[in-house]
Amino acid sequence: MADDDGSSGGGGIREDEVHVQIAGSSKPETSSTIETAPQNFHTKHWHWWLMVALNIFFLVAGQTASTLLGRFYYNQGGNSKWMSTFVQTAGFPVLFVALYLFRSKSPSTQTTTSNPETSVTKITLIYIALGLIIAADDLMYSYGLLYLPVSTYALICASQLAFNAVFSYVLNAQKFTALIFNSVILLTFSAALLGVDEDSQGTNGLSRGKYILGFALTLGASATYSLILSLMQVAFEKVIKKETFSVVLNMQIYTSLVATIASLIGLFASGEWETLEGDMHAFSSGRLSYVMTLLWTAVSWQIASVGVVGLIFVVSSLFSNVISTLALPIIPVFAVIFFHDKMDGVKIIAMLMAIWGFVSYGYQLYISDKKATKTLVSVEENS
Repeated sequence: MADDDGSSGGGGIREDEVHVQIAGSSKPETSSTIETAPQNFHTKHWHWWLMVALNIFFLVAGQTASTLLGRFYYNQGGNSKWMSTFVQTAGFPVLFVALYLFRSKSPSTQTTTSNPETSVTKITLIYIALGLIIAADDLMYSYGLLYLPVSTYALICASQLAFNAVFSYVLNAQKFTALIFNSVILLTFSAALLGVDEDSQGTNGLSRGKYILGFALTLGASATYSLILSLMQVAFEKVIKKETFSVVLNMQIYTSLVATIASLIGLFASGEWETLEGDMHAFSSGRLSYVMTLLWTAVSWQIASVGVVGLIFVVSSLFSNVISTLALPIIPVFAVIFFHDKMDGVKIIAMLMAIWGFVSYGYQLYISDKKATKTLVSVEENS
């Protein structure tokens, strides 16, 4: 998306958006259209920043809550890998509320192209393909978290930024600036510091075979997650081509539906469904706590997913991944509050590095936004 302006790898207002804001349609411009363009631009300008901030909040809050709840599930005696996979997408029905609130009142004016509507068959195939990939990715993450200490798991997950850089370059023509490169490096090392700090805990008595399996699956999950983000960005730009938040919600709802069905099939096919009763009884906090933990974990994952897909839509897959990685060093702060974890100097340094990386990327967005604004003013003066 942001590569269109040639100034950043994912920030600012895109040039195709500027075209929509100036022209508004495929019809010839009139003087009244030109006169109202600046006002329309500033409205869309602040709307864009609001959407970015809102999606960042959704992603960081949802990912933090779901991670803490997931850790609580395992700490209290939960042991079902397929159930852990299932709850990562099973909360999608709550998004129908958001879909109703953000429904488009005038769909005909929301498209960014005059091409005919994308066929239902093509969109359905996209949902099915992405949904199945998401289900496989969630399962790999569940196994990785089971077979690895949290420190090693977080360290490997940080590699998703490197994978995303490759996929964004190949699939999304992503361009990098010094500020974005600095942000990626800082966020990667921030997550890596957390892993190094806690890695002295070892592998918790696991066999070498399970450790290697967990390492490989988590690495594969990180690569797959980055691929999903880039494929979603391609789908938004090249296939769906719409500028409504309902498009984002539809993507999340129907891919989650497919992933949830796939997880249910896996739950029954593996035979784990027969152990759920015992899993519930073994839960230290009780049966009600078991149910509520799974319920709110599912809701939290959906909130985070909306943030992920929303940031892909309004900025880029790389930016979405950067914000996702930002949450890794934030989680220990809440772990100190809720689980009484120790907050040492290395964790504080990791957190400061993450904030520095986020500010670096945010400043690149600011620079790109100013350039896009100047471009529009220049167009207006020459029209």
